[in-house]
Amino acid sequence: MVLASAVREYINRMLQDISGMKVLILDSHTVSIVSVVYSQSELLQKEVFLVELVDSISLSKEPMSHLKAVYFLRPISENIQYMKRQLASPRFGEYHLFFSNILNNTQLHILADSDEREVVQQVQEFYADFVAIDPFHFTLNATSNFMYMLPAVVDPPKLQHFCDRVVDGLAAIFLALKRRPVIRYSGTSDIAKRIAQEATKLMYQQESGLFDFRRTEISPLLLVIDRRDDPVTPLLNQWTYQAMVHELIGIQDNKVDLKNIGKVSKEQQEVVLSSEQDAFFKANMYENFGDIGMSIKRMVDEFQQVAKSNQNIQTIEDMAKFVDNYPEYRKMQGNVSKHVTLVTEMSKIVEERKLMLISQTEQELACNGGQGAAFEAVTNLLNNESVTDVDRLRLVMLYALRYEKDSPVQLMQLFNKLASRSPKYKPGLVQFLLKQAGVDKRTGDLYGNRDLLNIARNMARGLKGVENVYTQHQPLLFQIMESITKGRLRDVDYPFVGNHFQQARPQDVVIFIVGGTTYEESRSVAIQNATNSGIRFILGGSALVNSKRSFLKDLEEAQRVARSSTSVI
Repeated sequence: MVLASAVREYINRMLQDISGMKVLILDSHTVSIVSVVYSQSELLQKEVFLVELVDSISLSKEPMSHLKAVYFLRPISENIQYMKRQLASPRFGEYHLFFSNILNNTQLHILADSDEREVVQQVQEFYADFVAIDPFHFTLNATSNFMYMLPAVVDPPKLQHFCDRVVDGLAAIFLALKRRPVIRYSGTSDIAKRIAQEATKLMYQQESGLFDFRRTEISPLLLVIDRRDDPVTPLLNQWTYQAMVHELIGIQDNKVDLKNIGKVSKEQQEVVLSSEQDAFFKANMYENFGDIGMSIKRMVDEFQQVAKSNQNIQTIEDMAKFVDNYPEYRKMQGNVSKHVTLVTEMSKIVEERKLMLISQTEQELACNGGQGAAFEAVTNLLNNESVTDVDRLRLVMLYALRYEKDSPVQLMQLFNKLASRSPKYKPGLVQFLLKQAGVDKRTGDLYGNRDLLNIARNMARGLKGVENVYTQHQPLLFQIMESITKGRLRDVDYPFVGNHFQQARPQDVVIFIVGGTTYEESRSVAIQNATNSGIRFILGGSALVNSKRSFLKDLEEAQRVARSSTSVI
């Protein structure tokens, strides 16, 4: 709840102290920040009768002096220029300006000089510069997310822009939590090191006064890691509800677009999947696919009982009761319809793409040894006509990551097979992945075969067997959280920045993944937080990734830019 409630509190403070009819003006970033924690009906309750984007409001000249304008924008130069133009010929009666991060003095002077009509009532910084998608999970929706894969020399301004966005987001998180962290980073990653150093400079030098909260308790930990330390997690098919919806259909800012799915009613073309607003989803978001089917059947049965009782209207009292309960009935009907549609569509995709068969091999590649059997299984799937090009590519990538040093000849055979079976396959993409995230580039023990403790754990798991073959994989993040909880996160792998060290075990830990998080990782965080270990973990990332639409797309874009650049990667 911690992140969503911090953002809600900021929005409440923006809206409730300004009486009368309001227009809320957002930018392309803050519209996501607001939409995941505040519904349309809640905005109406706060007398917000219009929500507009700052770039489109610039095009209109119609005066609306009866409305009070509440702006909530990121403090970027583009938005300051929009404000400058809009204040030059004001359309609204009052202007209340809120920015999601730290304004610099130059920006403040521009705003002050532009307000010749003295319509601006207040200018404030409300540190909600992140999208709080789940109670302990946030994203920054960073543009050009692929930049983290490229060396600084390829496009220095674009990489600086990416780093600035990440540092801004991290600053906002800790200002919202009213804490200043000790910072560590993934030792083999240049981008993680750069972001960690820039965040330290901001929090301990440039804005040290702002971050000095005079708190006596132990400082929280910010750990900046690189998506390439664990390239396996975003390549796997998922079998728990939330992660599976994102992998197979796609979730953007807690919304799922169902327009392209068969015959869905108009109100079901875009549905909200939020643990804050949907009790069924909250209870089942981390459950596996088999159990979800049973839970939905129970929900449908309950709804049918309610529907049956509503058909039995015989008296005026019955009718009045039905009218009173109708909004709740409609909401229940919409919820049942939404989850039935999602599960039906996913079942269809699983069947069409033969994902149960593929996923079994994926999990073996991610979790268990046995290179000979793995080679045979991947070869058979590459020859299977039902397997799609993207699934073939993912299988070869998972094999290559696991056995890059063990079997160069067999790996070459798989590359050739992939090229012949998948005409759309871009040559060299698997090799590019190995250059980016191969064993020599990674921090941490991804396959649990370097560290004695991990080897023992894998053996124990092999002896006991696993409860569910499709969900046996655990992301590297799980090991990292375990190491932090036990005080065993090695300084040599995850160095501290500067001379700010952890005096004792932290109570709050923010783990930020440059390159993006997955819903499988956010599930790991939720499970870890439920163990009450005394540490509260928060997960954040530059983006929210799945295999096809994010991770592979970023990889292809980075490869394209790298090839067109004169620099050699």
